[in-house]
Amino acid sequence: MTDKYKERRFDIYGYEKIDKEVLESIEYEYPEKNTIVEYITDEFSSVCPWTGLPDNAKLTIRYIPHKKLVELKSLKYYLTSYRNVGILQEHAINRILDDLVEFLQPKFMEIIGEFQERGGIATRIIARYEEEE
Repeated sequence: MTDKYKERRFDIYGYEKIDKEVLESIEYEYPEKNTIVEYITDEFSSVCPWTGLPDNAKLTIRYIPHKKLVELKSLKYYLTSYRNVGILQEHAINRILDDLVEFLQPKFMEIIGEFQERGGIATRIIARYEEEE
Protein backbone atom coordinates (compact mmCIF):
# COMPACT_ATOMS: atom_id res chain seq x y z
CA MET A 1 0.00 0.00 0.00
CA THR A 2 1.44 3.39 -0.97
CA ASP A 3 1.23 6.50 1.17
CA LYS A 4 -0.86 8.78 -1.04
CA TYR A 5 -0.41 11.65 1.45
CA LYS A 6 3.40 11.64 1.36
CA GLU A 7 3.59 14.03 -1.59
CA ARG A 8 0.54 16.14 -0.63
CA ARG A 9 1.75 19.27 1.04
CA PHE A 10 0.66 22.86 1.25
CA ASP A 11 2.99 25.82 0.90
CA ILE A 12 4.75 26.39 4.19
CA TYR A 13 6.75 29.50 5.01
CA GLY A 14 9.72 29.72 7.34
CA TYR A 15 10.13 31.83 10.45
CA GLU A 16 11.33 34.76 8.33
CA LYS A 17 7.65 35.47 7.50
CA ILE A 18 6.88 36.25 11.16
CA ASP A 19 6.55 40.03 10.98
CA LYS A 20 7.58 41.50 14.32
CA GLU A 21 8.58 44.75 12.58
CA VAL A 22 4.87 45.59 12.21
CA LEU A 23 4.46 45.93 16.00
CA GLU A 24 3.78 49.41 17.35
CA SER A 25 3.42 50.65 20.89
CA ILE A 26 1.52 53.26 22.85
CA GLU A 27 2.88 54.95 25.98
CA TYR A 28 1.39 53.49 29.18
CA GLU A 29 0.38 56.24 31.60
CA TYR A 30 0.19 54.10 34.76
CA PRO A 31 3.56 52.30 35.10
CA GLU A 32 3.35 52.39 38.91
CA LYS A 33 0.27 50.15 38.86
CA ASN A 34 0.12 46.40 38.33
CA THR A 35 -2.83 46.45 35.97
CA ILE A 36 -3.35 43.20 34.09
CA VAL A 37 -4.10 43.62 30.38
CA GLU A 38 -5.56 40.69 28.41
CA TYR A 39 -6.05 40.25 24.69
CA ILE A 40 -7.98 37.20 23.52
CA THR A 41 -8.53 35.87 20.02
CA ASP A 42 -10.00 32.66 18.64
CA GLU A 43 -8.41 33.31 15.27
CA PHE A 44 -4.73 32.41 15.73
CA SER A 45 -3.41 29.99 13.15
CA SER A 46 -0.13 28.56 11.99
CA VAL A 47 0.63 25.31 10.17
CA CYS A 48 2.27 22.02 11.04
CA PRO A 49 5.85 22.13 9.74
CA TRP A 50 5.62 18.51 8.53
CA THR A 51 2.19 18.30 6.90
CA GLY A 52 1.23 21.92 6.24
CA LEU A 53 -2.14 21.27 7.89
CA PRO A 54 -3.55 24.18 9.91
CA ASP A 55 -3.16 24.53 13.66
CA ASN A 56 -5.89 26.79 15.02
CA ALA A 57 -5.93 28.15 18.54
CA LYS A 58 -7.56 30.41 21.04
CA LEU A 59 -4.76 32.73 22.08
CA THR A 60 -4.66 34.72 25.32
CA ILE A 61 -1.99 37.34 25.86
CA ARG A 62 -1.90 38.53 29.47
CA TYR A 63 0.59 41.07 30.74
CA ILE A 64 1.40 43.78 33.26
CA PRO A 65 2.73 46.71 31.26
CA HIS A 66 5.74 48.70 32.31
CA LYS A 67 6.03 51.71 29.98
CA LYS A 68 4.37 50.48 26.78
CA LEU A 69 1.14 48.95 25.53
CA VAL A 70 0.99 47.13 22.22
CA GLU A 71 -1.16 48.88 19.61
CA LEU A 72 -3.93 46.38 18.75
CA LYS A 73 -4.01 46.76 14.97
CA SER A 74 -0.27 46.05 14.85
CA LEU A 75 -0.75 43.03 17.13
CA LYS A 76 -3.41 41.65 14.76
CA TYR A 77 -1.04 42.00 11.80
CA TYR A 78 1.79 40.39 13.77
CA LEU A 79 -0.34 37.39 14.79
CA THR A 80 -1.73 37.02 11.26
CA SER A 81 1.83 36.75 9.93
CA TYR A 82 1.95 33.25 11.49
CA ARG A 83 -0.86 32.01 9.26
CA ASN A 84 1.27 29.99 6.80
CA VAL A 85 4.39 29.58 8.92
CA GLY A 86 5.43 26.00 9.58
CA ILE A 87 6.04 26.01 13.33
CA LEU A 88 5.30 23.63 16.16
CA GLN A 89 2.55 24.79 18.49
CA GLU A 90 4.91 24.90 21.47
CA HIS A 91 7.43 26.93 19.50
CA ALA A 92 4.82 29.40 18.23
CA ILE A 93 3.68 30.26 21.77
CA ASN A 94 7.25 30.72 23.00
CA ARG A 95 8.19 32.80 19.93
CA ILE A 96 5.21 35.12 20.54
CA LEU A 97 6.27 35.50 24.18
CA ASP A 98 9.88 36.23 23.24
CA ASP A 99 8.93 38.78 20.57
CA LEU A 100 6.42 40.64 22.76
CA VAL A 101 8.69 40.67 25.83
CA GLU A 102 11.55 42.06 23.74
CA PHE A 103 9.24 44.69 22.23
CA LEU A 104 7.24 45.77 25.31
CA GLN A 105 9.56 44.97 28.24
CA PRO A 106 6.60 44.25 30.54
CA LYS A 107 6.70 43.47 34.25
CA PHE A 108 4.98 40.14 33.57
CA MET A 109 3.64 38.35 30.51
CA GLU A 110 1.87 35.07 29.90
CA ILE A 111 0.84 33.62 26.55
CA ILE A 112 -1.72 30.80 26.52
CA GLY A 113 -2.39 28.85 23.35
CA GLU A 114 -5.35 26.47 23.36
CA PHE A 115 -5.02 24.54 20.11
CA GLN A 116 -8.00 22.74 18.65
CA GLU A 117 -8.16 19.01 18.85
CA ARG A 118 -6.44 16.99 16.13
CA GLY A 119 -6.33 13.21 16.21
CA GLY A 120 -8.19 13.19 19.52
CA ILE A 121 -5.68 15.42 21.35
CA ALA A 122 -6.07 19.11 22.17
CA THR A 123 -3.00 21.05 23.25
CA ARG A 124 -2.74 23.85 25.81
CA ILE A 125 0.56 25.68 26.07
CA ILE A 126 1.42 28.32 28.66
CA ALA A 127 4.63 30.36 28.40
CA ARG A 128 5.53 32.96 31.05
CA TYR A 129 7.95 35.79 31.64
CA GLU A 130 8.53 37.71 34.88
CA GLU A 131 10.72 40.79 35.14
CA GLU A 132 13.78 40.23 37.28
CA GLU A 133 14.01 42.51 40.29
